[in-house]
Amino acid sequence: MKKIVRFIFWIIGWKIDERAPEGIKKCVIVVGPHTSNWDFVLGKMAFITYGVKGRFLIKKELFFPPLGWILKAMGGVPVDRKQRNNITETAVKYFNENETMYLVFTPEGTRSYNPNWKKGFYFIAQKANVPIYICYMDYQRKIGGFHSIFYPTGNADEDIKYIKGILSEYKGRFPENGIY
Repeated sequence: MKKIVRFIFWIIGWKIDERAPEGIKKCVIVVGPHTSNWDFVLGKMAFITYGVKGRFLIKKELFFPPLGWILKAMGGVPVDRKQRNNITETAVKYFNENETMYLVFTPEGTRSYNPNWKKGFYFIAQKANVPIYICYMDYQRKIGGFHSIFYPTGNADEDIKYIKGILSEYKGRFPENGIY
């Protein structure tokens, strides 16, 4: 499968950054900028080349047959979004129950421009005691991958400002919706 994905990337002119999450078995992954549904497709393919099974949180109401089977196979983790704190607790539980866990977030929470990121990814990383891996997609240069590892300091606002600073260097498919 890796060879097929690499061939597809070659055909569409994309490169995957060679830096991989070596030595990291559990982390929250923050991907940005998120401006298109294609981000998911390219991200899933990139994870295949890295040999990483990225997981993502999705509302439990979508886990009905056959869609639920597909979502689980793709890495979907069902959560009850009606109870705000339940999402953090569910995510921490998954980190505790799994030897390897890469939980992926697009902190903008939308494909449109949003200067006010959702902070759940940060609190999940902090509560699960796992690092945040910063990943990027740059449609302008057609490259994406793992940028760097970040350990939360406890100052959510400053830490998120730092992460935004890194991701603001990259252009999404629709740059006007990206990080500024």
